Amino acid sequence: MNLIKTNKFKSYLKVWASPISLLIFLFLFGALGYRITEGWDWGDCLWMVLITVTTIGFAEVEVLSSAGRIITFLIIGGGLFVIQLTLQRFIQLSELGYFLKLEELRLRRLIRRMKKHVIICGYGRTGKEIAEQLESEKISTLIIEIDPTRKNEAEEKGYKVLLGDATMDETLLLAGVKNCRSLVVTLPSDAANLYVVLSAKALNDNCRLIARAANEEAANKLKLAGASAVVSPYVAAGRTMAASALRPIAVDFMDLLAGSDCEIEEFKLTENIEKIEIYQSHNKNYFDFSKQGEALLLATKVSGQLKGNPIDKVSISPGMILIFLGSQAQLKRIKVQLNDVLEKST
Repeated sequence: MNLIKTNKFKSYLKVWASPISLLIFLFLFGALGYRITEGWDWGDCLWMVLITVTTIGFAEVEVLSSAGRIITFLIIGGGLFVIQLTLQRFIQLSELGYFLKLEELRLRRLIRRMKKHVIICGYGRTGKEIAEQLESEKISTLIIEIDPTRKNEAEEKGYKVLLGDATMDETLLLAGVKNCRSLVVTLPSDAANLYVVLSAKALNDNCRLIARAANEEAANKLKLAGASAVVSPYVAAGRTMAASALRPIAVDFMDLLAGSDCEIEEFKLTENIEKIEIYQSHNKNYFDFSKQGEALLLATKVSGQLKGNPIDKVSISPGMILIFLGSQAQLKRIKVQLNDVLEKST
């Protein structure tokens, strides 16, 4: 695979072989001509060729002989030919989309080096908002968009964008679905969203998949397909508006939290019972979170059961999820404390 990509890159460079070869030949021919006719050292010879080809207009190194002027004439003629050939090649390649393909190749090489990034499928209204939120959190993001106009719009804002169909396995692989931390599907069609979720789940079973759904039926199908979370913009908007009417202070708090240094992070513990038991033995069978980093433990989740506002001293168990609220520094300290029992993907 890497050999094919290397050969493809070489084929893009090969189109410039003729102009570059002719330019090198012109320099060598001119320098050798001045060396023979004028007897200058190689530095002066190459300098004379350079100022002649580029038409800078500097004075001659020394007064030229008749033979030297013939060499200069030939260099000028050869330079005009090389420049004309280069311009023609440039125009032809531009019309064939060469430079767009070269930029696409550069982007693909960049994507192959991305790790733990978030892939956003679709740069519509929902996708734009998600991209802005991730950018504010300084999360590495890649957008897949099939519409060239939206692609250009996203690129103007500084996002990395892959032009392609997100429902195709090839596109997801190019986007680095096997190395990403999560994939967000915001395509306008529920059928397309379902197709992307199925494909991504097959390519990377550990990837967290978040999908957009227009209705409850589509949401249920997306969950069956393997989506980790399904969000309906209409349902979410309705709940937010209802919450604003009933519990305005709580909604204001969440808005304030989104614009602050505080974050909500979840830590999933390993299923390895032996690791849990060893950790418990070193911590007196419980973990006193009130003394660890000052982050607030909001809830715990065991076997799908969510328990809010737990006591500070929590007895951990295999597969348990701990949900904390705190600054990045505080959450980092919690992660260090739990490092021995965290699930590898966390």
